[in-house]
Amino acid sequence: MNLDKIERDLIHEVKLEPIEAKIFLLVTTKGKMSADRIASELGLDSNTALQAAKKLVSLGGFIDMSETEFEAMHPRFTAVNMYRKMCARENIEFKKNLIVDNIGVALEVHYERARTK
Repeated sequence: MNLDKIERDLIHEVKLEPIEAKIFLLVTTKGKMSADRIASELGLDSNTALQAAKKLVSLGGFIDMSETEFEAMHPRFTAVNMYRKMCARENIEFKKNLIVDNIGVALEVHYERARTK
């Protein structure tokens, strides 16, 4: 599964905004980073990156290490966690979603590689 497909699945299945999906994938695949670095990597202004990263904390995608530094949790847990929270927000019954499960599986190797260098 390539990262473009994962990004589309995050937008369609988990209902992330496109910028949130990009930021989630960046931090998951590259490791902990500041809002300024996120902005630089994606060509965003710092405030946009900071607000989107903070929203990902509330959506269950990130943990905040400080006011401006963010880290993703293990993607198998995080993908399902974000999906569960989306179901609660949208008043949709939470049930197994193979697309969401596959997001976590596909990102696992990238996540581990970024944290064991």
